Amino acid sequence: MRILHFLAIFLLCGVISSHAKTHHQTFVVSDTPYSRLCSNKSILTVNGKFPGPTIRVTEGDTIAIVVANRAKENITIHWHGVKQPRYPWSDGPEYITQCPIRPGTNFSQKIVLSDEIGTMWWHAHSDWSRATVHGALIVYPRIKNDYPFPVPDEEVPIIIGEWWKSDVFAVLNEFLASGGGPNISDAYMINGQPGDLFPCSKKDTFKLKVEQGKRYLIRMVNAVMNNIMFFRIAGHNVTIVGSDGAYLKPFTSNYIAISPGQTIDFLFVADQNPSHYYMASRAYAVVGDFNSNTTTARVEYAGNYTPPASPELPTLPNFTDTAASVNFTAQFRSLAYENHPINVPLDVTTKLLFTLSINTRNCPNSDCGGPDGNRLLASVNNITWQSPGIAILQAYYQSVNGVFEDNFPSNPPFPFNYTADFVPQDLWEPQNGTRVRMLDFNATVELVFQGTSTARSPLDHPMHLHGHSFYVVGWGYGNFNSTRDPPNYNLIDPPLQNTIAVPRAGWTAIRFVANNPGVWLMHCHFERHITWGMEMTFITRNGKGPNDTMLPPPSDFPMC
Repeated sequence: MRILHFLAIFLLCGVISSHAKTHHQTFVVSDTPYSRLCSNKSILTVNGKFPGPTIRVTEGDTIAIVVANRAKENITIHWHGVKQPRYPWSDGPEYITQCPIRPGTNFSQKIVLSDEIGTMWWHAHSDWSRATVHGALIVYPRIKNDYPFPVPDEEVPIIIGEWWKSDVFAVLNEFLASGGGPNISDAYMINGQPGDLFPCSKKDTFKLKVEQGKRYLIRMVNAVMNNIMFFRIAGHNVTIVGSDGAYLKPFTSNYIAISPGQTIDFLFVADQNPSHYYMASRAYAVVGDFNSNTTTARVEYAGNYTPPASPELPTLPNFTDTAASVNFTAQFRSLAYENHPINVPLDVTTKLLFTLSINTRNCPNSDCGGPDGNRLLASVNNITWQSPGIAILQAYYQSVNGVFEDNFPSNPPFPFNYTADFVPQDLWEPQNGTRVRMLDFNATVELVFQGTSTARSPLDHPMHLHGHSFYVVGWGYGNFNSTRDPPNYNLIDPPLQNTIAVPRAGWTAIRFVANNPGVWLMHCHFERHITWGMEMTFITRNGKGPNDTMLPPPSDFPMC
């Protein structure tokens, strides 16, 4: 009865259109015994699966999902890339839009799709639970096979993930206590398996069975916690056709670079001699400790032939190949056709410049694991996010004072040469804060992400904005120049994304319209960086019309 009651609210408010369907699902979160890489432990799963269940819906549909927490840990579920129009209550980030779903309790979420199409995903958004709590979300066009590219013969979801032999919560707790970086994982995975180069995975290695001449649509998700990943199929090129729930102008490549949080749709034609071929993935990482293993799966052609004893491994870009990572994404363009129009904001009313920094703070006795014995932190505009005791959305909706400040700065608090080879150490220390940026309804926003070289470590930062998609209108290396760089923006066919990797020692400019009232998190999708505090929150005010205001909360909304 409760689900039907929620559905009635949406129908009355006009959120669900007449063509849309409602899909009822149940997610049971539990501690599940699992064996990988010769280790036996319990992990958090949804419905006993790792990766979790794939959800398939149609453009504009609604998902009514009951999340039942039967585990020992708190949990939340975020629907990555779904805008959730006027309904932030089901967005999922812990202490931003909701308090966690406690063990033994349920939460009935409404996931409202609007213009998203293609591949997205869902994942836990509490602590490091998303290491094992995640799955694909596939949104089909309203008209069957109405794709702006050749119709595939088959589609295959591929999730790149990773695995720790240790309990991931123990990894997190040790990481927080040390003040340094986290222990690296033991393996990356393709669809839950590290591949047959790892002895304990030989019999369970993921195998993609193909027929010569057929076309396959691969729906790829990067669920890895802390690395951009390179991916390639030996002997084959691929054609990229979509990313982050939006179509792209097709382009051909022999490799893929995919950020944590990002999705990429690509076509793969089985056009080689029948045999076995490896697909493989490994990290792009420039500094610090990282897992340097390569995960594999197999492409196996149908037919009568003698397969090789060991398929050839594809050649992947070097771990430190920044150009390979950045230049791949730089090829993204929206379709911008008459029947696939775009609407890039041209009249900007709100200009923001946000620095993205790794920081340090003095540690007692200088015995922490960061540079010079200090504690590692991260920040946006030199503010390290301080998590509140109740959800920001709850405090905003109920006008609870003292939970957050509404004065997040539009620009860095002090300018400096952000990408200099040497940034003085007195610029490394941030301030703690629970500060939000207020946006007027329908404000047109230009946000420039500026990477910095603090803490001796310029890094890429895959930035994700909840509640919106945005157009990536420009990027570059070095410091953003407000006079020189905007004339070179792409305002004709920029890609529509919800996650974008800001290049190391560089900048990226995005534009979006704040037309979704609510509370919306923005953060780096490297899990270590968000743990260190590289996040902030936007609050978009209600508009004046009845369809321009936030909807009320559900009756079983988790409370702190």
